[in-house]
Amino acid sequence: MTEGRRPIKNWPSAERPRERLIEKGPGTLSDAQLLAILLRTGDASQSALDLALALISRFGGLDGLAAASVAELCEAKGVGPAKAAQIKAGIELSRRLGGQDGAVRPAFHGGGDVFRHLAPAMSSLPHEEFRLLLLDTKHRLNRELTISRGTLAGTAVDPREVFSAALRERAAAVVCAHNHPSGDPAPSPEDRALTTRLRQSGQLVGVPLLDHVILGRGAFFSFAEGGWPP
Repeated sequence: MTEGRRPIKNWPSAERPRERLIEKGPGTLSDAQLLAILLRTGDASQSALDLALALISRFGGLDGLAAASVAELCEAKGVGPAKAAQIKAGIELSRRLGGQDGAVRPAFHGGGDVFRHLAPAMSSLPHEEFRLLLLDTKHRLNRELTISRGTLAGTAVDPREVFSAALRERAAAVVCAHNHPSGDPAPSPEDRALTTRLRQSGQLVGVPLLDHVILGRGAFFSFAEGGWPP
């Protein structure tokens, strides 16, 4: 057996991710080392750290890993339902912590910010879901609302409901987002028509729509960056 395939328990204490976290704190660990702690074990051919490195590479980083479904995770060598559940549980805890009162509120300055915030919860949904981000004057998140849940084919959204919520919560601006269960974020004619109605409604009530972002699997489309419909 090669040196790189020794079980982590046989490594020197200072090199083991869990012991390093205990001794020096989680901030000293790499993404792969933290993921290895969640995974706990590897398999016969690789350590937990090797598996963590392979997963981060396979999914293109933590954002891609967070957006992957349980089924997609299970397609990776060394990952079964139990390990996939451990990964998804860790990601969900992180997402919930980010939404707690007192936590640093995310700010949204582009479609990428919206994608990173919502993809872990939305990119793998089997149905369409429409969410509303209510922002302050510095475009920081005040509140996140689910406006509607639909089917595989779509979801109905009423701009009046969107901006009633924005006015009720005294939002300075809003960002809208929905997912495409197909994984392709390309906007449909219906998406473009809805975006036009949302922009017009926001202009009428004085709450600007900063963006409407469509989430796919590992990708997104931003109307603010890709071009507003006429």
